[in-house]
Amino acid sequence: MLPSSVWHSAIWRHEDNPCDHIFELQILGHLPGSIHTPIKWPRTVQADIQMMRSDKLGYNAPIEVYDHKYYRYTDPDYSITDMPLSQNDYEVMQEAVDMLRQLQDFDQFSEMSDVVSRLQDKLAVTKNNRRPIVHFDNVPDLKGLKLLNPLYNYIAHKQTLRISYQSFSAREPQEYILCPYLLKEFRNRWFLFGSRAADLVLFNLALDRIVSIEPADIPFRENPDFDSEHFFDDVIGVSKNMKDSPRKVRFRVTREQSRYISTKPVHPSQKLLEINEEDGSCVFQIEVVINVEMFSVFMSYGPGVKIIYPRQAVNYMRNKLHEAATLYDEFVGNH
Repeated sequence: MLPSSVWHSAIWRHEDNPCDHIFELQILGHLPGSIHTPIKWPRTVQADIQMMRSDKLGYNAPIEVYDHKYYRYTDPDYSITDMPLSQNDYEVMQEAVDMLRQLQDFDQFSEMSDVVSRLQDKLAVTKNNRRPIVHFDNVPDLKGLKLLNPLYNYIAHKQTLRISYQSFSAREPQEYILCPYLLKEFRNRWFLFGSRAADLVLFNLALDRIVSIEPADIPFRENPDFDSEHFFDDVIGVSKNMKDSPRKVRFRVTREQSRYISTKPVHPSQKLLEINEEDGSCVFQIEVVINVEMFSVFMSYGPGVKIIYPRQAVNYMRNKLHEAATLYDEFVGNH
């Protein structure tokens, strides 16, 4: 299709010659006189005219033929550049803008971020600053977010890093020489996965506990055992070692909680094993690496979920819930 700027400032003349079909474009620009440019694409131009007249692109352009050989807009003020957004266009663009804004912490999307901001402003003006109807969890001031950009670039360029890291339980920072592979987000926290350059032992470092990073003049090494695409297939969260194997975990769910867990599975491997016809409870099974994040998810359901297998997981949940109950017993006894 020909440029809209050409359509906006042109009169088209169709010279019907059986020997040589020519569409002649007369540009009515700011240059003195007129410019005549013969264009031998009759089918292209005709197809463009039909497309502009239709609503396939939302133009519905008021194009007419006069003097049996000229094309023009019946409305001299019409322009395809001034087309208003339809309600559907607006809703689709608003959702796209809301999603793209989640990438604003990456410099790689900085240019796009400017475009997104302009789109956001335009949409707000178009619809009188409608309040957002889609909301994403976001913690804009979370410590460590400023490291996303440099880490992204280091990973992309396979740059070995010298990282000073201090866990919550450590008194002093510890230094790592790490070959970074992947950035992973879980519950609004970001984690860096990489292998120690000396022996390729895999580490998982939380960005909010990284004290400093700088390039290290040490050759970058790939870890052939780390598959970033499938490493998290059998895990909830981020805690997993290279040699960890998934376990079958079965849990009983009350009637009320089963409706939530059925529609939002704890893990993609979740399967329904049985339904108790008397009380409506269900037994589900997942196959995952057992870690702290898994227990955290189950604890979030309170008394609505009970792990019944394996015994290791049952004992862990019982001990943690007992500790929590003890805290409340102490509170009640002191008040």
